[in-house]
Amino acid sequence: MLTVQRTVARSLRRAGQAAASRGLATESGPYDAVIIGGGPGGYVAAIKAAQLGLKTACIEKRGSLGGTCLNVGCIPSKAMLNNSHIYHQTQHDLQRRGIDVGDIQLNLPQMLKAKDQSVVGLTKGIETLFKQNKVDYIKGTASFVSPTRISVQLNDGGSAEVEAKNVVIATGSEVTPFPGGGIEIDEQQIVSSTGALELKEVPKKMVVIGGGIIGLEMGSVWSRLGSEVTVVEFLGGIGGQGIDEEVAKQFQKILGKQGIKFKLNTKVLSAEKKDGKVVIKTEAAKDGKTDELEADVVLVAVGRRPYTDGLNLEAVGIEKDNRGRIVIDDAFNTSVKNIKCIGDVTFGPMLAHKAEEEGIAAIEHIHAGHGHVNYGAIPSVVYTHPEVAWVGKTEQELKEAGVKYSVGKFPFAANSRAKTNMDTEGFVKFLSEKETDRILGVHIIGPNAGEMISEGVLAMEYGASSEDVARTTHAHPTLSEAFKEAAMAAYQKPIHF
Repeated sequence: MLTVQRTVARSLRRAGQAAASRGLATESGPYDAVIIGGGPGGYVAAIKAAQLGLKTACIEKRGSLGGTCLNVGCIPSKAMLNNSHIYHQTQHDLQRRGIDVGDIQLNLPQMLKAKDQSVVGLTKGIETLFKQNKVDYIKGTASFVSPTRISVQLNDGGSAEVEAKNVVIATGSEVTPFPGGGIEIDEQQIVSSTGALELKEVPKKMVVIGGGIIGLEMGSVWSRLGSEVTVVEFLGGIGGQGIDEEVAKQFQKILGKQGIKFKLNTKVLSAEKKDGKVVIKTEAAKDGKTDELEADVVLVAVGRRPYTDGLNLEAVGIEKDNRGRIVIDDAFNTSVKNIKCIGDVTFGPMLAHKAEEEGIAAIEHIHAGHGHVNYGAIPSVVYTHPEVAWVGKTEQELKEAGVKYSVGKFPFAANSRAKTNMDTEGFVKFLSEKETDRILGVHIIGPNAGEMISEGVLAMEYGASSEDVARTTHAHPTLSEAFKEAAMAAYQKPIHF
C-alpha cells in the first residue's frame, strides 16, 4: 500500500491540484488527532482540535462535509419546511391579514433547487473553515489497520494510510430498515427521509410510517404542498421519545386541524407496490383488526441506527452493545485507549447539537484531560408549524420517579406579540422541583419554540429556579414574555392570565 505522501505526490502530478485541497498528511509525522466522519460532531471536533494546536485530519467518504444533517437531513428538510410553510400561508392565511394575492402556483423544481443551494453553500463553508484552521480533509473511506493506523480508500482512486496518536469515531447513523423486513425502500414510491426530500411531484396520497420527529416534519411538508397525509404510529402518541404527553396531545390536535390524519396504536405489516400504487397492510394493537391503506408514496420513518460499516472495528477490538452502538465511558473512550467516539454512533439522542458538544468535549479530553457535556440539558425541536421544543424532564418522567413538582403554564393566546402576529396556538410549560423551585423541564408548543427553548437550556445549565427566570426582564412585546409568564406560574401566579 502506498504511503500518504506518495499517494499525494502522484495525485498532484495527475490532476495538478493543490495539496491542501486533497487534504492529505505531510512528512512531519503522525497526526495528533484523526476524526473519522465529517458530520456535525466530526467536523466540529476537527476544527476544535486544530484550534487547540493539534495536527488534525478529518476523513469523510461522502465527498461533502456536514454529514447526514447537512446533506440529506436537518438542513434541507428545514429549507423545505420553511418554504412549504410560506406557500401554505400564502394560500390560506394572507387574506385575513389584509393581503390579497393573485394566482398562486407551486414551482416544485425551484423549491427543490433552493433547498439544494442552501446545502451546497453550507458544505462549501465548512471546507473553508477547514482551510482557515489548517485541518487536512481526506475524501475517502476509513478502515482501522491498528489502533493508530487507518487505511483510506480514496474517492478519487488509490489508497493511503494515515497514522494517528488519537482517533475520534464520528460516523453517525443511517436510516433504520423496516423491522422484520417486508418493505423495500426504492426512494421513488417507498422512500426514506432522503427520498422524501427529492420527490419530483406532490403525491396525491402519502402514508408516513412512524410518528416521530422526521415523519411529522416530512409529512407536514407534503401536506402543505397538497398531499393527503396519513401518519401510522405503533405507539399511542406522536412526537417520539422525550416529548411531554400533554404537549403531544395538543400537537396531534393542531396537526389534525391542518389536515394530517393519524392512525395510532397501529402496526404496519407490509407495503406492496401494486398497479402504480402502494398498498399498506396494518393491524390494530388492541384487537388485531387488519386494514389496508393505499398511497402514491410511502415514507418509512421508523428511526435511525448507528453506522459503522467498513470501519473494521473487530480488528482493533472496539466493543459495541446489542443495539450496534459503540460503547464509551464518561470521557468518550472506547474499549481501545486512544480511540474515542461521539455522536449518533454511540449512546444518547441522535441530535446534531449533541454530537457537536461531544466533539468539543472529546477533543478537550485529548488536549487537557477533561471535558464535559450536560446530558440533562440537551434540547429537542420539531420544526413543524407550530414548532415543538423541549429540554429536561417530562411530567410523566417526574411522576414515574416520584418527584414532587410544580407546573406553570402560559398560553400564547394571552401573549400580545402572538396576538398581533395572529399566531396564538400552543403554550409554554415549566416543570420545577416543589421544594427548591429548581427548573426540571421546559416544554413549548407554539411559534418560535425552537429559538425560545434556548433560554430554558441556559437556565437549566446554570441550575436556575423558575423565579430566577420570572424576575428577569423580557422585552415587550415579544413571544418570550410567554416564557416569563410560565415561569411565574410555576412558583406563584402569572400576571396576564
